[in-house]
Amino acid sequence: MLEVSNLYKSYDGSLLLRGISFSVAAGETVCLLGASGSGKSTLLRIIAGLESAEQGEVCWEGRHLGAVPAHRRGFGLVFQDYALFPHMDVAENVAFGLKMLGLPGTETESRVNSVLEKVNLTEFSHRRVTDLSRGEQQRVALARALAPNPHLLMFDEPLGALDRSLRAQLMEELRDILRTSGVPAIYVTHDQEEAFNLADRILLLHNGEIVRQGRPAEVWAEPGSAWVARFLDVGNILEGSVRADGAIETPVGVFGVACGHKHYSGDKISLLIRPTGVQKVLGAGIGMRGLLNGVVADVIFHQDRFKVVLANHLYFYLPEAPKIGQEISLQLAPTALQCLP
Repeated sequence: MLEVSNLYKSYDGSLLLRGISFSVAAGETVCLLGASGSGKSTLLRIIAGLESAEQGEVCWEGRHLGAVPAHRRGFGLVFQDYALFPHMDVAENVAFGLKMLGLPGTETESRVNSVLEKVNLTEFSHRRVTDLSRGEQQRVALARALAPNPHLLMFDEPLGALDRSLRAQLMEELRDILRTSGVPAIYVTHDQEEAFNLADRILLLHNGEIVRQGRPAEVWAEPGSAWVARFLDVGNILEGSVRADGAIETPVGVFGVACGHKHYSGDKISLLIRPTGVQKVLGAGIGMRGLLNGVVADVIFHQDRFKVVLANHLYFYLPEAPKIGQEISLQLAPTALQCLP
């Protein structure tokens, strides 16, 4: 379907995109996840035809799109600010792109009714968009993008301006719409929750490069680097060194780790300690391998468990709350430990 190959783009003499390559398959939703300045929105604009790359290609079903203007690519765009026409009602906003395509009035009306039903706005067709809530306006923007039957849908931080509860509701609705429509999509966000809820596949961008990609469960289970683990807040990251017996020595203890990487005595590595799968044990097993000791600095209720923050800034989730100031020992499960390159 969509093929992006070796894209480069620079601003003010600095590279913003560094050889980006990926594809989007039929019916697949790919999320470009990254911090501000990582290049994800620029990448989306290049695919849309709103900006040009200095090197590389964007192809749709084998056709090079470099010379194809944005309005002829057949891609639908949904932005954070919605870009709706305030002097038009809902139906007129949705019909705008169809009229630009020169479709007959009966077909235009039929498509408008169909997409408004998909986004649960049938009863709002004659309301002015300025009278709608932000969530309703977002649905109008989505309906307008869907109406021309686009080859590909592209979203640039579409839920960024919404409050948490409305964002969660729209994520669920958007996921259902993308699944039922079958339209492939690229979704740009800095929000991990959005990416992990919506994506079939995540591309994590950092400094203009894809540093990790895969299905959400794969990326979470195997972040692949200390930077990715920190960005996703997968758990605690400690710097350690490999001992002669293969164990990892860190400032907070010595841990045996089943690691698929080849290490030598003295090697410096990053150790990921996941905050789940730990057990509080009686006594302070100072120096015992696999035990982590610390003083409780803070306890935060977190739904059905407690986030326990230690004085050394490590954190863990426990079923019961210890007292602040208490010294505790935690037994780490082997699955909670992971070496990172």
